[in-house]
Amino acid sequence: MARMSKRELFRFRYTTFANPTLLTSSKPNRFSSPFYSTESKALSFPNSTLSFIESCQDIKQLFQFQAHLITSGLFHSPFWAEKVLKHSSTFSNIDYTASIFRCIDNPGTFCVNTVIKAYSFSSSPHQAVVFYFQMLTNGCFVPNSYTFVPLLGACAKIGCSKSAQKCHGQAVKFGVINMLPVQNSLIHMYGCCGVIEFSMKVLVEMPERDLVSWNSFIDGCVKVCDLGLAHKLFDAMPKKNVISWNIMINGYLKGGNPGCALKLFREMVEMGLVGNEKTVVSVLSACCKSARLKEGRSVHGFLIKNGLKSNIIIDTALVNLYCNCQKVELARRMFDKIENRNLVCWNAMILGHCIHGNPKDGLKLFMDMVDQSRVREGGISPDEITFVGVLCACVRAGLLAEGRNYFSQMSNKFGIKPNFAHFWCMANLYVRVELVQEAEEILRQMPEGDEHVSPDSLLWANLLSSCRFREGVTVGERIATSLIAQEPENFSYYQLLLNVYAVAGQWEDVARVRQIMKESRIERFPGCNLVDLKEIVHNLKVGKQWRESVEQRDAKIAQLAQRSI
Repeated sequence: MARMSKRELFRFRYTTFANPTLLTSSKPNRFSSPFYSTESKALSFPNSTLSFIESCQDIKQLFQFQAHLITSGLFHSPFWAEKVLKHSSTFSNIDYTASIFRCIDNPGTFCVNTVIKAYSFSSSPHQAVVFYFQMLTNGCFVPNSYTFVPLLGACAKIGCSKSAQKCHGQAVKFGVINMLPVQNSLIHMYGCCGVIEFSMKVLVEMPERDLVSWNSFIDGCVKVCDLGLAHKLFDAMPKKNVISWNIMINGYLKGGNPGCALKLFREMVEMGLVGNEKTVVSVLSACCKSARLKEGRSVHGFLIKNGLKSNIIIDTALVNLYCNCQKVELARRMFDKIENRNLVCWNAMILGHCIHGNPKDGLKLFMDMVDQSRVREGGISPDEITFVGVLCACVRAGLLAEGRNYFSQMSNKFGIKPNFAHFWCMANLYVRVELVQEAEEILRQMPEGDEHVSPDSLLWANLLSSCRFREGVTVGERIATSLIAQEPENFSYYQLLLNVYAVAGQWEDVARVRQIMKESRIERFPGCNLVDLKEIVHNLKVGKQWRESVEQRDAKIAQLAQRSI
């Protein structure tokens, strides 16, 4: 963990605050300074200084404030050290927060809770659990309900049921288990860990529930893809808010049922609820997935009519919608109006041109993005999704030399390791120009340990389905079966065949190949972990060991519904 030196803090020593009356250029005298009182042990600042630390907009201003505390000799005051600690935790710099904590003598429960919360919101939430048990072992503090809400939230992010149960036990041990925020955090945590039966047990045993309780459990059901149970509980809720509707709409969207998502949205509007940014993005995504241009335009109109503020997320969703509905020119007009574009926005438009519009326009836009990244400091660089679009454009336009060049640039220039999607596109490109042998050879080069297709990337199936072999699945099938014939026990070649069928949407053939693999005992072996596209598309992994029988589940739903009346 990087530590912040005093020199780094002192570099702001002579920088003037936004309000120059708060500091003077002369070195403060601790006995004549208004920041120190000889009549009391308490160290105090004027009210204007208190308001300054409350209004710090970035970490640089906080550095300035801390530097002044150090030079004033006041940083070791518990009151001001805790103030700096609290505000440092809001700037997403966990190293800085941890360094402040280490400077505090005898930190109490408030300080420990602040650091746990900072870790839970950081990119390493598991450190919140580690830190909690370290502090507990050192005897630094006595946990309270404010300790466990972020701690259980960290366990939810980790998704580790073992850590979750340990922290649950700690909540019982310290007598906060009956606190409503802690119970709600437990429901959310077990839902995120996929242990839905534990989540339901907490919900059933709660003496009282609020909207957070219901929403947390329904969200857990959605996460394990039990939409039936989620919808039954949603209907049984005594009261719903926008978050409740968003959970169900997004659940059906991720479950591959955009029609139900749109139906729920219509019901929501009929009840007089406007929704928020998340609602709009989910509904636009549902229209995009089902290519419902008319409904997508209605949602766009709804957005304008109700005065919902536009932003980069909504604008990108609209660009993606119009691209997928073959209205690429309209999408481009919207794209050109967006000022601060991020990578997702660039990808949406590049893929729109490459797959649904003129592929050469997509390649030109790709070059514009690369040129901007050269000119501007901290510019946006392409990622693996960008190159899938670029290679699809080369396939559609039959640009063999350009395709080879872009495929080479991925690793040599941009440091992106090609995955199945990129090899698939190159194989299609070779077949397009009647180089079937080269297509077979490049698929042979596919790394066996390919784990670079993210299970969270739901774009691959749609992208690759637009880049199929021109002769249909036959060529891909022939290449895969040829490889299997040469190495009949190589798991990755069977997985390639599964991918060929999955991209073509031939799920019956996917099931047939799986059965052959099962009967022949063809299993995954170390170093071979090619991801199945069907798993990528749906990502519906449900732990059967945690599923209850339908009869028991329905009985509990009835019980909950009865108690909520």
